[in-house]
Amino acid sequence: MVRITAMITQMDRSPLITTDTLPRVEGTAATGELHALPMLEPTRHERADAARNRVAILQAAERLVAAEGAGIVTMDQVACAAKVGKGTLFRHFGDRCGLMRALLDERERSFQEDFIRGPAPLGPGAPARERMVAFGERMLDHIEIQGDLLAAAENGAPGERLRHSVYGAYRAHLVALLEETNYGGEIGYLVDVLLAALVSELVLHQRRVLEMSPEQLKRCWGELVRTLLPAA
Repeated sequence: MVRITAMITQMDRSPLITTDTLPRVEGTAATGELHALPMLEPTRHERADAARNRVAILQAAERLVAAEGAGIVTMDQVACAAKVGKGTLFRHFGDRCGLMRALLDERERSFQEDFIRGPAPLGPGAPARERMVAFGERMLDHIEIQGDLLAAAENGAPGERLRHSVYGAYRAHLVALLEETNYGGEIGYLVDVLLAALVSELVLHQRRVLEMSPEQLKRCWGELVRTLLPAA
């Protein structure tokens, strides 16, 4: 379950991240490693009462999601459970998707830290192709643990998920890895296609309707990446 702290920030209005705007780690220009965690905005300075309201809202939302599932929790329920007005709720998080994304904040921080600076093969030190395989496997684990919450966070206006900085961070990471390989096609297009295979709605359908196992999905992901990117 997501750990809620006063440091959790609003994510639904963070800027689009591209490979042109992401800084590089000193000495890693060739590998394209990302320097920062671009998904999250800097923590805003809030009045003490506003910070308390934010934490109360997130804690209430966490309890409701755990008890009822992310797909059916409403903003009215959260406002009532947190004992705040709906206006306060919307000022903090913008909309329901923004609230769901905020609940995912801590896990996303950990994931980005691992693929930027963590141990291989997810982090630096392994061949780019194997890092891409490890990235997909970790995403599948992520969805297995809290796929309903991820799906709720993705279910915004058309194209919103693709414009969000979470997607931008994932995309920039895979673009940097592909640039290390011998792939001669359109890198940006391939990255978007690969990330489409890791959308929580699709993965949940594969798990629950098609009854594919986590091991099967990981094997298929690895076969996809290794077929598209033969060993050098």
